[in-house]
Amino acid sequence: MTDVELIAADHHQEVRMTVATAAGGRVRQVRVSGVGLLAEPTDGDPSSTGWGSFPMAPWVGRIRHGRFTFLGNDVALDLNHQDGAGDGGGTLNPPALGTVGDLPAEDQDRHAIHGTTFSRPWVIESIDDEHLSMSCEVGGALGWPYAGVARQTITLDPHGVDFAMSVESTDGSVFPASLGWHPWFAKPDRLEFEPVAMYQRDGAGLPTGELVVPPPGPWDDCFVNHRPVRLHYDRPVAATVTVSSPADHWVVYDSPEHATCVEPQTGPPDAPTVRPKVATPDMPVRITMRIGWS
Repeated sequence: MTDVELIAADHHQEVRMTVATAAGGRVRQVRVSGVGLLAEPTDGDPSSTGWGSFPMAPWVGRIRHGRFTFLGNDVALDLNHQDGAGDGGGTLNPPALGTVGDLPAEDQDRHAIHGTTFSRPWVIESIDDEHLSMSCEVGGALGWPYAGVARQTITLDPHGVDFAMSVESTDGSVFPASLGWHPWFAKPDRLEFEPVAMYQRDGAGLPTGELVVPPPGPWDDCFVNHRPVRLHYDRPVAATVTVSSPADHWVVYDSPEHATCVEPQTGPPDAPTVRPKVATPDMPVRITMRIGWS
């Protein structure tokens, strides 16, 4: 596995970030004066999604049964997630071939999850002590039929890290795209989160498209949110970790005992059906995020 390290420092603290470019272009860990902010990998399996902070493209969360219709074309993606088989996703390995038409009984609880890039190598375009740019083709995996490229930049400073990502078509076609990040933060003592609405979930835990008043947690849900999310810790370093983004869709998953996921996204799970955005050669879908600490 190929890892690269970014380093930023001032008179008060040193920050080191390790990025596993060969394991989905994900951040393996951010250490602020030696304190790790993210949940550590267990086996480091690149097909696992339960560690670090990984980019999701060209879709986020689950696409129901790997199926959607776009501009009159039925798309069937390979199924890489089995509900109830573990936390995070990517639990069906190797993936099952997607189908159209009548849904086979064995696929009732299977979906395509987290896009095509989270377990693929990303190509480094440029790198220095505090900055990394990389890219990954989105086609050629899990049956995704559209040619495109995801681009991600990471910029580290002593008080935070800025992320930017885009997805664009590379062959003149247009396609539905949603993107975001899936950080697994070390479990906080308190979560400060004030969403304005939540997507109602159906029996499969996927959004129906209807918005409801958010209930008390714990959650594994998609919200409409316009404010930074803060994770509070009883520790002397990085006692508050703040996630901010202009994105208005956020998934919060705080059921695990060891971690809480705070995920800004351009749309909800099953976005090609529920709330599609369209990527073109001239108009990429874009998102930014900052993780800061104090």
